[in-house]
Amino acid sequence: MKIGIVPLNVGGPEVAAQMIPLAQYAEAAGLESVWTFEHAMVPVDYNSRYPYDKSGKMPIQPEGWFIDPLIALAHVAAATKTLRLGTGVNILPQTNPLLLAKQAASIDVLSGGRLTLGLGIGWLEEEFVAMGTPFERRGARFNDYIAAMKKVWSGDVVEHQSDFITWSGFKSYPTPAQRPHPPLLVGGTSKQALKRVAQLGDGWYAPSGSPEQLGEQLAELRTIANEVGRDYGSIEITGTWRVAAQPDALQQYADLGVSRLIVPLFSTGETTYQAAIDAIAKRAGL
Repeated sequence: MKIGIVPLNVGGPEVAAQMIPLAQYAEAAGLESVWTFEHAMVPVDYNSRYPYDKSGKMPIQPEGWFIDPLIALAHVAAATKTLRLGTGVNILPQTNPLLLAKQAASIDVLSGGRLTLGLGIGWLEEEFVAMGTPFERRGARFNDYIAAMKKVWSGDVVEHQSDFITWSGFKSYPTPAQRPHPPLLVGGTSKQALKRVAQLGDGWYAPSGSPEQLGEQLAELRTIANEVGRDYGSIEITGTWRVAAQPDALQQYADLGVSRLIVPLFSTGETTYQAAIDAIAKRAGL
């Protein structure tokens, strides 16, 4: 089982100072990867509903630090050697897909092929408004951007015309070190998100609450994969392991076919990243 931790880039002012030592400590402990969260801003108040907490609100204040995920990963890439670098997840429809494709390829090259790109459609309408991107049709925009970015990463002449993009007659280098591109994980739990996993992703970033919940979602994913003609076994499953609440769940996740577990550092109950990583490594048998 591959084990990662999240978030690398979120917290208070201390997050900047401890980012590299945290990543190096994780690498030395035998963890596979570090992961980021993304929000360009946090509204003082918002009507959008956060889908991963019963309160409907993010567990962070507007003053909380969200260091840009790709800058954070580039920062630690230069100070590590084997650690994989993951976005968990970046909000694709609110960004410029050509810029994101360039940034992802650049990080992948500079890190020696260590990027895993997790992407989602987003839920915070107020953030889309601030970014100047329509919230409506974000699912269709996501699907189109994936197809377009794959063309950018190919190294061939790019031709892509759609409702959202008009690209013609250019190339973008460097292409990613990983071919044909870094692994693409699709986030989300809705039926449409699972359909995107099956149709567009190399894997699924599953923000599951428990092995039981994940098992139900995986059964639905298997059904959807069969419906769209995707080999379910080719989908890499990345789950979420809350160590303090589920200390003995590792085998349950393995039995479900999960190949990677990402542990939120705050879920360990420890107050320092060193103690949290030590607890994770010990529980995972690293």
